Amino acid sequence: MQSSTKKKLAYARTLDFKTGRVEMAHGSGGRAMAQLIDQLFMAAFDNDFLRRMNDQASFISPGGRMVMATDSHVVTPLFFPGGDIGCLSVHGTVNDVVMSGAKPLYLSAGFILEEGFPLADLKRIVESMANAAQAVPVPVITGDTKVVEQGSGDGVFITTTGVGLVPENVYISSECAKPGDSILISGTIGDHGIAVMLARDDFSFQSSLESDTASLHELVADMVNTVPGIHVLRDPTRGGVAAALNEIAQQSETGMMLYEERIPVKPQVSAACEFLGFDPMYVANEGKLIAICAPEDANKLLDSMRAHPLGRNAAVIGEVIADSHCFVQMKTRFGGTHVVDWLSGDQLPRIC
Repeated sequence: MQSSTKKKLAYARTLDFKTGRVEMAHGSGGRAMAQLIDQLFMAAFDNDFLRRMNDQASFISPGGRMVMATDSHVVTPLFFPGGDIGCLSVHGTVNDVVMSGAKPLYLSAGFILEEGFPLADLKRIVESMANAAQAVPVPVITGDTKVVEQGSGDGVFITTTGVGLVPENVYISSECAKPGDSILISGTIGDHGIAVMLARDDFSFQSSLESDTASLHELVADMVNTVPGIHVLRDPTRGGVAAALNEIAQQSETGMMLYEERIPVKPQVSAACEFLGFDPMYVANEGKLIAICAPEDANKLLDSMRAHPLGRNAAVIGEVIADSHCFVQMKTRFGGTHVVDWLSGDQLPRIC
């Protein structure tokens, strides 16, 4: 099957990655689709699993408890300061896997392409994705491509699925938060969402801010090695820190008390949020995590986080409290207290 496919492709024209466009034929299952897979996706993600050219990937598990996560990425614009939809699709799924304490093993990738999309931009996205995967490293071992008519999509949508292996004696889950636990954040919040928003054509707000998009696998591995008994890890993506903590509070049937002055926010993010009427607590992050641990482990865990480049601005921002209403509350700089509630809508659409 593999040699037959290669023989057919030997007679195919070379894709024009400078001026070429995605065509409906690239999703038809025929020669053009085989070209796209061979000359772009196979070239970027090359590994033994993909070379078998099957509709599935078969692998041997090294044994132990496995985790799997899937995430779809619809960010606009596709390219933004500090990243693009390609690396974001890897970082987002790898981070979902490692929030269980797992080591990421494999990824799959599904692409929905819009007819007429420049092949040069698609190549840039796929290569960025490949570079992000190789940096972990976590191979993309299977995937799928579909093409929709022009006007039916928005350039590129990417869905990635990841699987990972959890070390023995590690159990990290949102229901494990307990009253008295410390709440930590790995760094400044709101960087990704504001960077993406300011990159859009309808905003003339000038800023040097870049997305924080990054894979957190090394940071998490260091944290788990230091404190194997971490109770909760969560990456506060869509909905920001506020949504993540409300989810954890509901799942663990606890409350949260935060301290505004302890929450790290870059001046550029604060200024942009004030100008645009946003709250950084609800803005998406793509390279930060929330950690909840026993209070006696907090300083040790904080030191471990700060020792890693992706956690150098880590801080203890609050504690878990007993609360039958499962409220997330915040003590303000002025001494008052208010509820950090769920958003009823999405203040920053299409940011991840």
